[in-house]
Amino acid sequence: MIVVIAGWEVITYRVSQYMAAFLIMGGIVNGVFAALDAMLFYILFEAMLIPLFLIIGIWGGARRVYATIKFFLYTFFGSVFLLISLIYLYQLGGSFAVADLHKLPIEKTPQILIFLSFLLAFGVKVPMWPVHTWLPDAHVEAPTGGSVVLAAITLKVGGYAFLRFALPIVPDAAAQLDWLVILMSLTAVVYIGFVALVQQDMKKLVAYSSIAHMGFVTLAFFMVYSMATALKDPAAMGSAVLALQGGMVQMVSHGFISGAMFLCIGVLYDRMHTRDINAYGGVANRMPTFAALYVLFAMANTGLPGTSGFVGEFMVILASFRASPWIAFTAATTLIVGAAYTLWLVKRVLFGDVKNAEVAELHDIGRREFWMLSILAAAVLLLGLWPQPLTDVMEVSIENLLAHALQSKLCIGFAGGCL
Repeated sequence: MIVVIAGWEVITYRVSQYMAAFLIMGGIVNGVFAALDAMLFYILFEAMLIPLFLIIGIWGGARRVYATIKFFLYTFFGSVFLLISLIYLYQLGGSFAVADLHKLPIEKTPQILIFLSFLLAFGVKVPMWPVHTWLPDAHVEAPTGGSVVLAAITLKVGGYAFLRFALPIVPDAAAQLDWLVILMSLTAVVYIGFVALVQQDMKKLVAYSSIAHMGFVTLAFFMVYSMATALKDPAAMGSAVLALQGGMVQMVSHGFISGAMFLCIGVLYDRMHTRDINAYGGVANRMPTFAALYVLFAMANTGLPGTSGFVGEFMVILASFRASPWIAFTAATTLIVGAAYTLWLVKRVLFGDVKNAEVAELHDIGRREFWMLSILAAAVLLLGLWPQPLTDVMEVSIENLLAHALQSKLCIGFAGGCL
């Protein structure tokens, strides 16, 4: 709905096809999350490429062809291995039902190979370092609505797939290779944060920021094994639940914040037709209402307490102390680096004297843009101040997931025996 509002006056070329692409995209994404059959999931998982390919390729920027081909090749290449793994699992159990796949006894070596194929397919979608390079190009060339849906919704499919497939189906391999995912996630959190710090394109900066924040999600999902095996007490279960809740809250929060940041960039681009940070300066003098909303979303992006950005990251960092203080310390560096690149962006774009004649001619947001951003501002504040309804809904599902992911073959050794 927000994407439709965002493009209401901006999209003037093939409007009906533009709206149809998002309608189809919405149906496919709903199907991905609702699929109880692994092959149906795979088909819809791949079908998401088609409307996004068209959205970027038709309504995108000057290098849209390059961006769409790179986006397609990365995601399709990873998904080929997912298909091979699903066919193998079908041969093993005679069913594509996800619930049946969760119960399959799989030998150690096939588990490792299946896990690596899942990691490649879902890691590209998240995207994880080092298969992340398609995302900044796709964001830069996509129209504002495409960037919003890409960052706020489709990236979350990768995180969901780890919870739905990787952890329950191949738990032993996930436990054995958790160090690899944790290393990749921490690299994304730290290294990609520094990459964001040197960007001159506003969209590229927020795109790299998305990769860093999604690193928290995969970190949270795979810390549970370290917690369980290191502590060997009932408190590990509580920490594992906290970590998974933090990762899931981070996914929801990132959807609100990144979507809002891209919408704010779109508001400026519609007026000045450039995303170069150096072309701006003193925007708050001409657009005070917009500046107030932009600063709110920027503060949420840094993890300011009271906003949704704080809740998920704080839960993950708190839980990570159970796994390793070094993991917690490394993950917490995002609070410094994230604040650095976000506040530097805000300072150069919004504050100071009016930099040039183009900025001097800017006019503040209208009613359409105000309500578009206010809806997301309300969501960011509500989740930041009152996350309990969301975490309560998750709790039963997370405990059920842990019962599958940390199966008896892992023999964690809680007080009452193996989980």
